[in-house]
Amino acid sequence: MKILITGGAGFIGSHLADRLLQRGDEVLVVDNYSTGRKDNLSPHPKLKVVEGTIADSKLIYRLFEDFGPDYVVHAAASYKDPGNWEEDARTNALGGAIVTQASLKCGAKRLIYFQTSLCYGVKPLEQPISLDHPIRPGDSSYAISKTAAEQYIALSGIDFISFRLANAYGPRNLSGPLPTFYHRLTNDLKCFVMDTRRDFIYVQDLIDIVMMALDGEGESGYYHVSSGRDFAIKELFDKTVEALGVTLDEEVKVRERNPDDAYTILLDPSKTTRDFGWSPRTQLSDGIKLGIEWYRAHGISQTYTHLKDIGDKK
Repeated sequence: MKILITGGAGFIGSHLADRLLQRGDEVLVVDNYSTGRKDNLSPHPKLKVVEGTIADSKLIYRLFEDFGPDYVVHAAASYKDPGNWEEDARTNALGGAIVTQASLKCGAKRLIYFQTSLCYGVKPLEQPISLDHPIRPGDSSYAISKTAAEQYIALSGIDFISFRLANAYGPRNLSGPLPTFYHRLTNDLKCFVMDTRRDFIYVQDLIDIVMMALDGEGESGYYHVSSGRDFAIKELFDKTVEALGVTLDEEVKVRERNPDDAYTILLDPSKTTRDFGWSPRTQLSDGIKLGIEWYRAHGISQTYTHLKDIGDKK
């Protein structure tokens, strides 16, 4: 097959590209390297990488026409600066609209999208969150713009699957608590954890279901990709300390969550399990170890997180 991946040098996109190339598919990656890394992708005779933004309609329409993808996976997203509404709107909303229309124009058989669970808001009305939960993305620019793209995709009439994700983690991930904890613990910087819980999904378990969707499984529409279980951020921190083999001078401080932060965001994966026969295989402690192995081998100089007031005091 011929698969075009937007954001293919990023965390999820690069893992998917690797898997597709391993089985012999032809892959075109488009990435502006805002948060992706060039070393996430190794040269391959069936891989072509183009540097550019999905908000450049002339570039995107030309690439889609020339490549003629059978399937499109839209993984590109602006997320590293919660205050940059302009870039969120440009990349996530406008870029999403352009990618959708280009997919239609080139006759792609299916478009796969990754949506944030923040589309339900930071204070969900139920736990676990069902797919029938009202869409309430107004708490962040990221969620607003990502949801706009999801709605453009649905509006288009193309066959699509929107995977609404739990917190994905693993090698190459530079956002969220795990890389932040690793970076601070290995640089002798103080850490804190929020009194919250989250549902974590290891990246290769996510790629498993994406591959199934590319092979035609699942109905057009929306699915949750989650473990169906939430973990305290403190537990994630403790497992990170254990995997690093470090000893702390004092117990990590647990802070009360901000008023606009959800205690937990737990997605109900029952439809996904039913339609795909899928369930995650990787235990949290094992996934953390694999992530840390990658951080040690490749290094991380910058991480992205919603956590505030960390400071850099030793």
